[in-house]
Amino acid sequence: MSTNFSLEHETRREFLQKMAAASAAALMMREPRLLSAAESGEKIIHPAATADSCILLWMGGGMAAPDTFDPKRYVPFKAGVPVKEVESTFPAIDTVVDNIKITQGLENIALVMDRASLIRSHVLPDLGSILHSRHQYHWHTGYVPPQTVACPHIGAWLARILGPKNPVIPPFINIGQRLEGVGEQEELKAFTTAGFLGSEFGPMNLPFPEEAAQSVRPPKGMELGRFESRNKLFRKLLDKSPRPEFLSDYQQESMLHAMDNAYRLLGAKERAAFDISLEPKENYDKYDTGRFGRGCLLARRLVEAGARFVEVTTEYVPFLNWDTHANGHTTLTAMKKQIDQPIAQLIRDLESRGLLDRTLVILASEFSRDMIMEGKPGSTAQDQATERVDVLQELKHYGQHRHFTGGSCVVMWGGGVKRGFLYGASAPQRPFMAIEKPLSVTDLHATILTAMGVSPKTAFDVEQRPFYVTEDGKGTPAMELFA
Repeated sequence: MSTNFSLEHETRREFLQKMAAASAAALMMREPRLLSAAESGEKIIHPAATADSCILLWMGGGMAAPDTFDPKRYVPFKAGVPVKEVESTFPAIDTVVDNIKITQGLENIALVMDRASLIRSHVLPDLGSILHSRHQYHWHTGYVPPQTVACPHIGAWLARILGPKNPVIPPFINIGQRLEGVGEQEELKAFTTAGFLGSEFGPMNLPFPEEAAQSVRPPKGMELGRFESRNKLFRKLLDKSPRPEFLSDYQQESMLHAMDNAYRLLGAKERAAFDISLEPKENYDKYDTGRFGRGCLLARRLVEAGARFVEVTTEYVPFLNWDTHANGHTTLTAMKKQIDQPIAQLIRDLESRGLLDRTLVILASEFSRDMIMEGKPGSTAQDQATERVDVLQELKHYGQHRHFTGGSCVVMWGGGVKRGFLYGASAPQRPFMAIEKPLSVTDLHATILTAMGVSPKTAFDVEQRPFYVTEDGKGTPAMELFA
C-alpha cells in the first residue's frame, strides 16, 4: 500500500499538488473498514495497554541532539576555532541518573530523568528535498510522502481505534501550531489531519493555549440554543449539497459526527479543562514561559479530563525556533528556557495526580543537527550565497545548523516505560551516527502503539487495499523500553 515516489528533484509545487490530490481523494472515500487477521494475512494480537493517554511534545524544526540530550565534546565559542572541532556548544550536566548526562540549560528536566527512558539512537531516513515538510509528515503519519491516499496522523489512528476516554473530550487535540501564516501552512495541514479516517477523528486545533477556553464556548452573543439551530441548518444544507460526489456519504457523516461532538462539549462541565486561567497562579506561573509552556499546562488539564492524544508543539516556522540555520547557540539558549521548566513541571504534576503511570509522554523532533555539515554556519534563506565558513568568526556561526538524520534523540516518560533508562547510543566522534540499537520511525510508532494497546499490524480496508497503522504492518516495538 505504501507506494512511495522519488522526490530527489521534486519541486515544492509538485509536492503540494500530490498532497492536495491525496487529500481530495480522501473526501470521496468510503468508510475504512477494520480488517480481520484472516483478511490482512497477519496474526493480530493487541497487547495489554500500559498507557491510556499520550502527550507528544514536538520540537518542531530539528532539535540538535549534541546540544540537548546527547552531549559530545564541548568547545566554547572563540573566534578562530575551526568549525570541525566544535561538537557540542553547551557543556554536559549531571542528571539524577548516574549514567545519563544532558546539556546545560535543561537543569529542570535533568531532575526528572529518573522517570524517563532516553533513546539516543532514533534514525530518520534521508528524504532529500523539501526536508521539513516530508520529515514532519513521515514522523507524524509513519509514511513517507507523498502517498496515494491522505495518511492519518498517529493521534487520529488512536482516536479511531481506541475512541475517546471521555465521550465529551475530543480524543485528539493539537496545541500550539498555527496552520495559517507560517510559511508552510499547506505542508503542515497535510499531516495535521485524520486523512481517510474522517473528520471526527481529526485534531481539535488550539494554536494559542490561553485562548483555548474561547474555542469551547458558543460565539460571543450567541446562546447555546441559537448555536444548535445553526448546527441543524448546516446539516440540512449539507444534505442538499449540489455536488455530493465531492464528499462520500461516510465523509459527510464523519463531518456531522464531528459537529455533534463539538456541540456536546459546548454544554459540558468538562469544558473548564480548556481554561488555563482557572489554574492556581502558583502553578500557572511554573508553566508560563511562553506558548509552549502554557500548552504543556493545557495538555495536563486535558489529560486529567480524559483526552486520549494531545500534541504540544514549540511550533514549526521556517528559520525560527529549532530550525537553527543561523545563531544556533543563541537560539537554543532561548528554546531551552521555553521548554525546560514546563516539561519538568508537567511530569511532576502528572505524577502527583497519579496520572504518569498511564500517560505516555514523548519528546521528539523530525531530525537532529550537526554544526559542521552545512559548511556555512550562520547561513539563512537570505544569504545562502555567502562564502563557506571554516572557522568561527562571530557568535552567529556558533551552533548546530545542518540537518542530520543519522542519530537523533527521543525521551519518554511514564506509560509503562522504564525509569532512568538509557537506550541505544550514537558514535562518540563525528558523524554522530546511531551505532547501538537503531530505532526507526516505523519501530518507534510500533512502540508507542504497543504502549497504547494497539497492535502495529492493525490494518484497515481503504478502497479495497490494506492500509496498516505502521508502514506495511512492519513496525516492531522496542520491548526493552518497557518496564
